[in-house]
Amino acid sequence: MSVDLLDALDKEILDAIQKEIPLVPEPFKVMAKNLGTTEEELMARLEKMKGDSIRQISAICDTKALGYKSSLVAARIAPDKLDEMAVKIFNSHPGITHNYKRNHDFNLWFTIALPPNSRFGLEKTVEILGELSNVESIRILPTLKLFKIGVQLDVKKEAEANTKSAPTYTEEMRQAAIDLGITDKDIKVIIELQKDLPIVSRPFDEWAKNAGMTTEELLNHAKVLVDRGQMRRFSAVLNHRKAGFRANGMGVWNVPAEQAEEIGMKMGSFRAVSHCYLRPTYPDWKYSIFTMVHGRDKEECESILQAIEDETGITDRITLYSTKEYKKTRVSYFTPEIYEWENEMAAKLGLDK
Repeated sequence: MSVDLLDALDKEILDAIQKEIPLVPEPFKVMAKNLGTTEEELMARLEKMKGDSIRQISAICDTKALGYKSSLVAARIAPDKLDEMAVKIFNSHPGITHNYKRNHDFNLWFTIALPPNSRFGLEKTVEILGELSNVESIRILPTLKLFKIGVQLDVKKEAEANTKSAPTYTEEMRQAAIDLGITDKDIKVIIELQKDLPIVSRPFDEWAKNAGMTTEELLNHAKVLVDRGQMRRFSAVLNHRKAGFRANGMGVWNVPAEQAEEIGMKMGSFRAVSHCYLRPTYPDWKYSIFTMVHGRDKEECESILQAIEDETGITDRITLYSTKEYKKTRVSYFTPEIYEWENEMAAKLGLDK
């Protein structure tokens, strides 16, 4: 469904469900009351938009707070081999969740997450993927400092490019969550909450049953995960293009090291910036701060990045636009697929000998 076909209530719903789905037994009843409609009407509209404007409704966890190792990775692959390698090699890894072709010599950009007991670990896994796809260069770009994380698309188009907002999740919150560690009970709850929420009046009942808990126990523990920062929120992820945001620009900036902290905080304060990170540099990659923006078109993305440039005075930047989406999904935590991939790869490469 095109965003042009959404009415005012649809857009109110899309804005609301990005922020939070209430962790209560009947969440749609609570949301409907807040939106001034009925539970039946809300659920009917959600059903209509699900799989279209709405990609998924589930827990949004902090990967690192759950003990996972994750990183953005950039690869340079011969253009005539890019599509084949992106699909055949990189998409086949269960831990790769976002995989895009972008307009740069480093033409393949993906995110990868691995469980704490991965047999290969991050560096070896990326090395294997690089060798299998015959990359010309591959660079691991982990987060050195988190300035902001959290996509909040302005469906109703109420904010200007330079509107500011305080980050809701910080590096300090992430580190505190990492330090807490996780328990078997946490894992049991996360396995259920990461599923796509069914649009029924009491959607958490079945998950609670699967976890061997009452619904109240499941939801109370979910709130504990949020309080700890291991789950950032329970909410919807929108299909950006179907919601009217047809361009995503990854603005990357060459920032002097001594200014990185100050500039990163400023850049992350822009409401239109969904992700802002400090990452390492290499001899063939000089950009250290990454800002992700989503716009209705490239012009809107550029206006946001220009506003950031005007405020910070940092002018050495480029914008990487995704020109092809190879894969976009969510991390599946504590499920067997990654271990199966690693066992298969170890056998294939003779690493078990």
